[in-house]
Amino acid sequence: MPGENLTRDEARERAALLSVDGYEVSLDLRTATGASAGEGGDGTEGPHTFRSVTTVRFRCTEPGASSFADLIAPAVTAVSLNGRDLDPGEVFDGSRLLLEDLAADNELIVDAQCAYSRTGEGMHRFVDPEDGEVYLYTQYEPADARRVYANFEQPDLKAPYRFEVRAPEGWTVWSNGVGELTDGVWRFAETKPISTYITCVVAGPYHYVTDTYERELPDGTKLEIPLSAMCRKGLAPHFDADDVFLVTKQGLDFFHDHVDYPYPFGKYDQAFVPEYNLGAMENPGLVTFREEFIFRGKVTQASYEGRANVILHEMAHMWFGDLVTMEWWDDLWLKESFADFMGAFSLVGATRFTDGWITFANRRKAWAYRADQLPSTHPVTADIRDLQDAKLNFDGITYAKGASVLKQLVAYVGQDAFLEGARRYFKRHAYGNTRLGDLLSVLEETSGRDMTAWSRAWLQTAGVNSLTPQVLLGADGRVEELAVVQEAAESHPELRPHRVAVGLYRRTSDGALERYARTETDVDGARTVVAELAGAEAPELVLVNDDDLTYCKIRFDETSLATLREHLGALTDPLARALCWSALWNLTRDALLPAREFVDLVLRFGGRESDIGVLQMLHAWAESALVHYAAPAWRETGGRLLAEGARRELEAAEPGSEPQLAWARFFARSAVAPGDFQLLQELLSGTVTVDGLDVDQELRWVFLEPLAAHGLADEKALAEELARDDTASGKRHQVRCLAARPSAEVKARGWARVVESEELSNALVEATIAGFAQPSQRELLAPYAEKYFAVIERVWEERSIQIALHVVRGLFPELLDSPETLAATDAWLAAHEDAPPALRRLVLEARDDLARALRGQACDAATG
Repeated sequence: MPGENLTRDEARERAALLSVDGYEVSLDLRTATGASAGEGGDGTEGPHTFRSVTTVRFRCTEPGASSFADLIAPAVTAVSLNGRDLDPGEVFDGSRLLLEDLAADNELIVDAQCAYSRTGEGMHRFVDPEDGEVYLYTQYEPADARRVYANFEQPDLKAPYRFEVRAPEGWTVWSNGVGELTDGVWRFAETKPISTYITCVVAGPYHYVTDTYERELPDGTKLEIPLSAMCRKGLAPHFDADDVFLVTKQGLDFFHDHVDYPYPFGKYDQAFVPEYNLGAMENPGLVTFREEFIFRGKVTQASYEGRANVILHEMAHMWFGDLVTMEWWDDLWLKESFADFMGAFSLVGATRFTDGWITFANRRKAWAYRADQLPSTHPVTADIRDLQDAKLNFDGITYAKGASVLKQLVAYVGQDAFLEGARRYFKRHAYGNTRLGDLLSVLEETSGRDMTAWSRAWLQTAGVNSLTPQVLLGADGRVEELAVVQEAAESHPELRPHRVAVGLYRRTSDGALERYARTETDVDGARTVVAELAGAEAPELVLVNDDDLTYCKIRFDETSLATLREHLGALTDPLARALCWSALWNLTRDALLPAREFVDLVLRFGGRESDIGVLQMLHAWAESALVHYAAPAWRETGGRLLAEGARRELEAAEPGSEPQLAWARFFARSAVAPGDFQLLQELLSGTVTVDGLDVDQELRWVFLEPLAAHGLADEKALAEELARDDTASGKRHQVRCLAARPSAEVKARGWARVVESEELSNALVEATIAGFAQPSQRELLAPYAEKYFAVIERVWEERSIQIALHVVRGLFPELLDSPETLAATDAWLAAHEDAPPALRRLVLEARDDLARALRGQACDAATG
């Protein structure tokens, strides 16, 4: 946004000039409860600002030089630098405070009126429609602490912080340090040196639960970490804090066992907060999560596993990111890739979710494979020019590909060498900032390997390789030669060294498809012969990257693909099966497997899938195959087949089982025929029941959305449902369903509320966009392609970056999947070469998805 950006060059110059000794931040949040009568989820009434007073002490290496501090605020009341009062009108431009004639030692005091946020950036203020209670929390990544207090907003200017907060009577306030209420003021212990973006305040009448983690360290010291977990009062009946604490303690045990550096931030609070923009945020001592991780209805174990993974991901950050922090956002992977990998590693090693690597292979890597084939793909170590670049780099490359690469690194150097490298890294750089080279140097020490070539291939180049087996059988029917062929895209031609396992599979006498031979080998270059498998019995399936050691797209030889077409459900190993499903999905996205064939595979074999997370992923992929990659002429047939198959599996599923719930949700999303909608209505009314299926409130909303989208649940019915569930969650569901209705007037109203107005909070913007674009309403959406290209530059300029991201990504006319829409996208890109690079990136990504969909549709049509 104009004036709010910060470039890498500016940050480097400022870091060379300044070092920060400490902050004292005083916030007065007593205005937060000054709501107008009737204020609720989508009103803009209520208080807008709070007082923020910051004292920052810092040194300057060049006395007499000039620099700047960061602050985004509606007004600055007073500024003092080294005892000199400065004119706010002269030194403050809305996002920066000019600091001239600096001394060797400096004290800056800034008294400002900062704004409460409704976009999830800075100090977010939420009014619970259920009881009128007000809740506050902060979210700063990558650079929104400056919306709450004046600071030097970059990760390498670390400092200790002291916060004090005045809050409404009866509230509890939390921050990174331990807090105490004295004389009406919450005062918090000084933090360790940390970066601005991980400071945090949570305040309000939260429901909270406490516990303690205890451990004896190797030197005999007894470690006690106070734990707490909190949520809105309205969610308290659903809050399973015991399970949150269980995973937390298991994780703390795991990290203490493996990193040999005691948890450094005192207490460990975890706040589940409303209208959160992210999954979670690793603020030391006070982790914040989106409250959707508190489940209001029955969910599958995949949801509990997902929550546990996020808890452990954020815990990994306490060391990877908080204790040792990247110098600039170029090395964002030094925290996010490690947290993603360590989250899965600790999930499998410490909790009940011992199949976590299956989810990683099937779900996380799918995100990485998509991101790595976009025109915006980048090396894991990225080129981040400014904060707008940084915001978009919290992507599938930085998280999931980086984590996959680390899994390959562990296979390459060995787990012991990897963990010993991490231990040395923490001790050497505690409370400091690092770059790529700092990590590589310790790994070279512990592994004895030259990391330069590995780093260049895996961290400093972009793109995903494909590995395909070639099998030559001898006259005796045994393997004469088995080779692995490696290919790369023309745009990113790097061939990488891969440590892989190659598995050979055959059917047994009882029809099970099982592995009978396996070997690990180093694949390097265009073709690698796997000598160890010569002489093996002829395989029916060759699985390259068995056990998922490397990051690649798996391809199949003709025999293997034919085997999967007929016997995929007979593959007994769940990880191998998940890898095959993922490979088949990549073939579909690459227009090498017709979408209708993928849908058929899901309908034939999905019901035999034992891993509930994989099953739910298959549902999402089948839906995407139909909506995006199937030939338009086959969509109606495919939709009917999906709905019939989903209903069949729903009726066949074990009563009360997780597959039953998953198929019920998928049936609702697939419903197309009058009989489908009748069953949904009967399940809602209770006139028909499915044995074991509990149609709880969350499932009611799932059933209502397709009814709304097909004109069978009107505004009155949705209002009645909201009356049943008059909560913040219910309001989000209702808004999404309202926007889904098949009416030109409804679409115009939804568009206006998101694009032309700032009345909606970030959560309701998301809900409106989610309901707006329905696959069954392509004709209703047709007028909005031209409107989209006319408004996105203005939206990017005028709205906060978070809301602009929602609009530009969410309203791209992807359902108008025609050459004409592709041409309109190209025309916009050609006419806006000088548009902000981050905005162009979003449009380029959407364009690539659209072009991929058209190629998939052509592939599918060719088989019709």
